Amino acid sequence: MADPKGFLTTPRREWPRRPVAERVRDWDEVYVPGALLPLIGPQADRCMDCGVPFCHEACPLGNLIPEWNDLVSRDDWRAAAERLHATNNFPEFTGRLCPAPCEAGCVLAINQPAVTIKNVECAIADRAFEEGFAPPAPPERLSGRTVAVIGSGPTGLAAAQQLTRAGHTVAVYERDDRIGGLMRYGIPEFKMEKRHLERRIGQMRAEGTKFRTGTAVGRDVDAAALRHRYDAVVIATGATAWRELPVPGRELTGVHQAMEYLPLANRVCQGDLEVSPLSAAGRHVVIVGGGDTGADCLGTAVREGAASVTQLDIYGRPGTERDEDAEPWPTYPRLHRLSAAHEEAGKLGTAPSADADARLFAASTLRFSGDADGRVRWLHLVEVDAERRAVPGSERALPADLVLLALGFSGPDREDGLVAQLGLELEPRGTLARDAGFATNVPGVFAAGDAARGQSLIVWAIAEGRAVAAAVDRHLTNGASRLPAPIGPYDRPMTA
Repeated sequence: MADPKGFLTTPRREWPRRPVAERVRDWDEVYVPGALLPLIGPQADRCMDCGVPFCHEACPLGNLIPEWNDLVSRDDWRAAAERLHATNNFPEFTGRLCPAPCEAGCVLAINQPAVTIKNVECAIADRAFEEGFAPPAPPERLSGRTVAVIGSGPTGLAAAQQLTRAGHTVAVYERDDRIGGLMRYGIPEFKMEKRHLERRIGQMRAEGTKFRTGTAVGRDVDAAALRHRYDAVVIATGATAWRELPVPGRELTGVHQAMEYLPLANRVCQGDLEVSPLSAAGRHVVIVGGGDTGADCLGTAVREGAASVTQLDIYGRPGTERDEDAEPWPTYPRLHRLSAAHEEAGKLGTAPSADADARLFAASTLRFSGDADGRVRWLHLVEVDAERRAVPGSERALPADLVLLALGFSGPDREDGLVAQLGLELEPRGTLARDAGFATNVPGVFAAGDAARGQSLIVWAIAEGRAVAAAVDRHLTNGASRLPAPIGPYDRPMTA
């Protein structure tokens, strides 16, 4: 604890965002370049180095937050990078994309704004690469054992890196043409520039991890044959089976899933396309779903030049303060948060009929209606109460040339052949069944991440990858693994 009075004398200051009028004209990250580092030392000083650091428990990775806060405040960036990477393979991803449950569990957050843990994490990770504090870490010797990892999202990449560093020969199979999963084609460039992803992939290649892109296991490669080629298989395909909205008019042209829309915008940024076939330019856009994916669609549509954008959330508008009875500290509270996309929509006035930040709360979609050519033109909605019952007389319609469904995911894709070819058992909710050691019903096949846990946060995905790597290593070495396992398959976030 470098400054015992830091939490009393220093206010919370976050990484400033670029002006809205500037950032919506490009796809660069929303933050002011170079503005984070000068803030970090004083912000790290606010950490109280608590005797019982609840931020550890709130973070499934068990990040050693007080330790690297103290090291940053003392300007020891090399040691801070070592402590950060001791528990997190990809802190530059979580520092940009995680909603920071660690900050909700910060003891200071009981009666003050929490330490800017997420910003400190991001600064350490970026500084580590700039200063050469995160070199490749290839194994000293190879074990002679082979592992196939199916899926290259954060779970698959974390598992692959851990197993490669343990000495196993690892190949990552990805159905898309580039590595990264949803981080590549689901997360917009303005939230995380893909150069950060490329940097990590380069590190992993240098360590010895092999990558097989454009290969859909179950379609391009028989899953059972793959199992026989490797000593172990990790399934980390994510939860890619999107939830539907079964209402009249769903079949109209112009109603699409968010994960049909976002990858095309990302491909424009990658240079694969000049213009997205689903571009929101000049169109009235309505996004159904109030989560992060919906906000990603919102920011993307704003940058594409939509005529209007409205986001619907079936839940009522949350408050700005924690409800101590329903969500006591240190649980993660549901609050009215203003993402960069909502800030942009609010200042640009993209949704005149919605809230100031383009959101309509307590709104349920009834149906879509279209024109004579079968194209969607209107979304009909109704206001609902806390039990999701329609409020009489509240029905209205919004103009909608493009409707994006951002309703979440129910589990892995069960039509690609992977589940059937391996004979994998499923849980009633559609996720892959596994035991306490991350093993499926098929010997040598393990399941991790959203495919088995269900839709979750990136920090849980990385924790799953690290934990399944330890389980696979034990399987390959007769229980002699030294790899850390931060969580078990049945662990869940803290709740009241």
